[in-house]
Amino acid sequence: MLQITCIVRILVVCSILSTGSGFGFVNLTLPGQHPDPEAVVRDVHRKVNGSITRRHLLDEQDSNCLTGNPIDDCWRCDPDWDKNRQRLADCGIGFGQYALGGKGGQFYVVTDSSDHDAVNPAPGTLRYAVIQSEPLWIIFASNMVIHLSQELIFNSYKTLDGRGADVHITGGGCITLQYISNVIITSIHVHHCYQSGNTMVRSSPTHYGYRTLSDGDGISIFGSKDLWIDHCTLSHCKDGLIDIIMGSTGITVSNNHFSHHNEVMLLGHSDAYEPDSGMQVTIAFNHFGPKLIQRMPRCRKGYIHVVNNDFTQWEMYAIGGSGNPTINSQGNRYIAPYDRNAKEVIILHFLLYTSFGEELEVKYEKAFSIEPKSASYIDQLVMNAGVLGDRRNGLGKWTAGPDDKTGIDSNDYDNGGDFDGTTPSMASPASYLVFLFLSFTFYFLYHS
Repeated sequence: MLQITCIVRILVVCSILSTGSGFGFVNLTLPGQHPDPEAVVRDVHRKVNGSITRRHLLDEQDSNCLTGNPIDDCWRCDPDWDKNRQRLADCGIGFGQYALGGKGGQFYVVTDSSDHDAVNPAPGTLRYAVIQSEPLWIIFASNMVIHLSQELIFNSYKTLDGRGADVHITGGGCITLQYISNVIITSIHVHHCYQSGNTMVRSSPTHYGYRTLSDGDGISIFGSKDLWIDHCTLSHCKDGLIDIIMGSTGITVSNNHFSHHNEVMLLGHSDAYEPDSGMQVTIAFNHFGPKLIQRMPRCRKGYIHVVNNDFTQWEMYAIGGSGNPTINSQGNRYIAPYDRNAKEVIILHFLLYTSFGEELEVKYEKAFSIEPKSASYIDQLVMNAGVLGDRRNGLGKWTAGPDDKTGIDSNDYDNGGDFDGTTPSMASPASYLVFLFLSFTFYFLYHS
């Protein structure tokens, strides 16, 4: 187990994932980019400290509601939370805390789980709701599995709220957030997403267009801002579980459970795409669970705050960086895999963040941030990661009756051992030699 608090700028020459294209760092300001990312980091710590303090004060009263997780403690202690669902929009933290979702808008109830027509969706379906122009708070009439025929393309100012129902999104696409803002997605299972496209798909009441072949991401974020992904459970997709690219910023990914996947999360389109240097993403209180291989996340550019997450038994590496990002990794818990070779790989990756940190300070001033909560609090902060209501976390408030089934067991659907994509599940011997060569090269560069 490692507890690491570090923040460095990673030189392109130090990248072990890409050759890169230059040594300059250009901070291109994006719409929605916060002018002082360290102030956002301090605010996250303040909220966590406040929630944990309140929990300790109430321990003597046998309160089992407060967890110390500032997001959950903001709304879950209200026994009638389902009558005030839009309070959730006031509970965000980090760079995505300004995401309004459908706050102030009407409630839309999904009553039809079908997705037969991507151009003219029927009222009552999820696709009909997400393309509307006005703010909507979208909830579900019952447990359901929505098998998408094509990408589910969102319009701005939408909240997808699966609390109180067991909702699974699978199939073609799956979720696409492209050139929009102010979306909240909470308590949704996203899994078994595959490539789709080469057809017409509607993106608003007044527009539909031809979509080329999609990547098959669980959630694809492209040129968008002010977004919050919370308490979702993601696994088994063709490409990434969450990919954030092309100048997206102002995003929080919190309280999610990731499992059974190869390339989990990508932040940045490419090392050469400079607009992504304005990307700002908070990754907090997530559980990176069984049978994950790499990219938790892989950061190419921007300012990425990775705080109080639980990483368990990855197969290649956890956090990776290239293209000169700023990665502020604080108070995370790393439980290494049993495989000795995988342990060696993760150590080599983290050399870029830790062993060379002091030397890099000569060239890059270390950003200031107060200490996050210790990794010893991880069990407390991450105990309810994923969709609330799973037997795994034993919590939730179902509105559907006991006979209203999805046909998918929330605990069993992702227990397969296969992976989509072309990257092997374990690094090859040649990869180990490359990593060893680069590690000695880095040592020579910084000690000569």
